Amino acid sequence: MIVRIIFGVVLVCLVAGDEDLYHHQNPIPYDFGYAVKSHDGTHFRKEQGNGHGQVQGSYGYTDPQGILREVHYVADQNGFRAQIKTNEPGTINNDPANVRVVSNAHHGFQRYGSLFSHDQ
Repeated sequence: MIVRIIFGVVLVCLVAGDEDLYHHQNPIPYDFGYAVKSHDGTHFRKEQGNGHGQVQGSYGYTDPQGILREVHYVADQNGFRAQIKTNEPGTINNDPANVRVVSNAHHGFQRYGSLFSHDQ
């Protein structure tokens, strides 16, 4: 009987100690990035987090003709915020849905790809 009690107490201590270990770990910051170039363009991403829920980074794509879309973002206690930088034809500086879009594209263009045509 005493052996069962001692075994039970030891088991409870081990479980409680294990739980304590997981709840009190220090936050771990991180930082990573990559860029991949292929026949259809370049894809890239970079992100860092401080281990306390604050993350910032960017990702994007550049096609073989030099058309770029790059998204910079921050996620923290104030929510997710993004800014898009692009030179895509047909884009204008605009802030829809609380996202900032910064475009340095020409406002007049004809037949980008074969998908559509537009002239402003």
